[in-house]
Amino acid sequence: MSSDPNDDKYWASQTDLVLEKLLHRIPENKIRPRLEPTKRAVELLGDPQKAYRIIHVTGTNGKTSTTRFIERILREHGLRTGRFTSPHLVRLNERMALDGEPVSDEQLISVYADIEPILEFVDQELKEAGENPLTFFEALAVLGFAVFADAPVDVLVLEVGMGGAWDSTNVADGDVAVFTPIDLDHMDRLGNTVQEIAETKSGIIKSGSIVISSAQSPEALAVLEKAAAKTAESFKLQGRDFDVAVAIPNATGQSISFSGLAGNYGPYEAPVFGTHQSQNIAVAVSAVEAFLGGGKIAISDDVLRTAIADASSPGRLQLVKTEPPLLLDGAHNPSGAVSLASTLRSEFSGQPLVAVVAVLAEKDAEGLLSNLAGVFESVVITESSSPRSMPIAELEPLASESLGGDVMAFSDFRAALDRAKEIASEITGMVVVTGSITLVGDVIKMIQEESDAE
Repeated sequence: MSSDPNDDKYWASQTDLVLEKLLHRIPENKIRPRLEPTKRAVELLGDPQKAYRIIHVTGTNGKTSTTRFIERILREHGLRTGRFTSPHLVRLNERMALDGEPVSDEQLISVYADIEPILEFVDQELKEAGENPLTFFEALAVLGFAVFADAPVDVLVLEVGMGGAWDSTNVADGDVAVFTPIDLDHMDRLGNTVQEIAETKSGIIKSGSIVISSAQSPEALAVLEKAAAKTAESFKLQGRDFDVAVAIPNATGQSISFSGLAGNYGPYEAPVFGTHQSQNIAVAVSAVEAFLGGGKIAISDDVLRTAIADASSPGRLQLVKTEPPLLLDGAHNPSGAVSLASTLRSEFSGQPLVAVVAVLAEKDAEGLLSNLAGVFESVVITESSSPRSMPIAELEPLASESLGGDVMAFSDFRAALDRAKEIASEITGMVVVTGSITLVGDVIKMIQEESDAE
């Protein structure tokens, strides 16, 4: 470990120490349904989340991609942007981006040093009240708000961690509340029905805000419309107020045309795969229209064309040009698997596919795997670096039952990936890594390390 402040490795190591301190807190998957501790911490810091305007994004799948698309369009307008997303794939800095780039190690460390005494003070207050200290995500949200105020930014595109109403990000008030498709996930925290989950997520709708929503199931839509009617200025729905007109897959992504709230757009070349990504872009464009002009002013063609041409969402249908080709997708719940399977069948049906799959223990592995049935020639089961990864002894029988065919298992993801590449090379196919965002992050980190070594 370097001790020279002029060495980038020194700052990276200090960021790792910040992450280590955060990881000593109650983990991210054990988010507590409470908001007061986060409110207390930001209040003591002078409410940094009030220093900029906010677009707040929630949903079950597509949150991170939609957040990234919104931020990219806003940045093309010349605004100083912040972007808060979860989880990170390789490094903590990814969660807090300034003008599209992860916050620097130096800035993250400086801001953390400023807020650490406040975090410890709130921890002590909670302890005296007989409550648990700030969790990983509560502390992280406070850090993020402080980073963006310190930058400073004009607008923050803010992805919730989990749910909405009691999520730590909800101490902020969004001018625009964005909802991607709502489905079943995190049922132990959010509820056992789509309606219950939608009620929790609807908590991000604030007084006078504009609500932008993807197409939703009738159960979710009824909840969102009811919540919006109480406090929001307006509610705009995909399929009614804006929509994708055309999405034509091609070798580099897709050509899309769509209607927004204030204009018709396209065709544009978008370097992202999947019909659901074209829908996420349409939602993002409408959210920007709502934010900048109340949904009444169209976005400049040049601005939108440039922003969409630069759209990206690492780890979400990300094609890595290797031999054989490698597709990374963080689908980690049944509805995410449905979108992945649909894209693989429609856009990658010309070649045989080999899967590398790991699933976190608390996830609906059976539901996820059953929605991938019939897509792959071979499947290699593995474990990610997460201590929450389901052991292959438990995952393999589920995979064999749900997917059938040729299922193999390697506890080490590198060995699993090597075997999948061997099979794909033999059949001139493509490897698909999925089932866990942690696994996708492991593979991205490995590819980066290999590239650095070369």
